[in-house]
Amino acid sequence: MFGNIGMSELLMILVVVLLLFGPKKLPELARGLGRSIQEFKKAADDVKKELNVMDDFKKL
Repeated sequence: MFGNIGMSELLMILVVVLLLFGPKKLPELARGLGRSIQEFKKAADDVKKELNVMDDFKKL
């Protein structure tokens, strides 16, 4: 999922984010990130469904 990022690099990124945004802002940022990922997955699924419909239409 994270590619070649090791545990120490991931920990360093989390510390920097904590220092930049503070502990009170992190839950809000995480919720926003989660919603963004959810919307992206939904859009990708919609595109896949549309392509499948178009492919089925071409077969007729």
